[in-house]
Amino acid sequence: MIYNLNSRNQSMAGEGNIDARGKFFRLVGGTASLIVASVMLLMLIFEILPTNWFTISSVIGAFAGGILGIYEGRSGWCVARAMGIWTPI
Repeated sequence: MIYNLNSRNQSMAGEGNIDARGKFFRLVGGTASLIVASVMLLMLIFEILPTNWFTISSVIGAFAGGILGIYEGRSGWCVARAMGIWTPI
């Protein structure tokens, strides 16, 4: 027997799965996240924020989220949609 495991409703990795409006929102959100992460990093460096595991992991998460958002906006491919999660934008 031969089983066809490919579904026609699923998109392949790297294939665009968001429209222009979704790309725009992801680029803007990613850029805003990188700006906030940069400000938070400067606040950590100048000891305005306390240096603990929560603030450091928040800065790392903001940078990672910003980079992911910019990647999704540039490529037109959303990780959440690729996993089958419906996103409103």
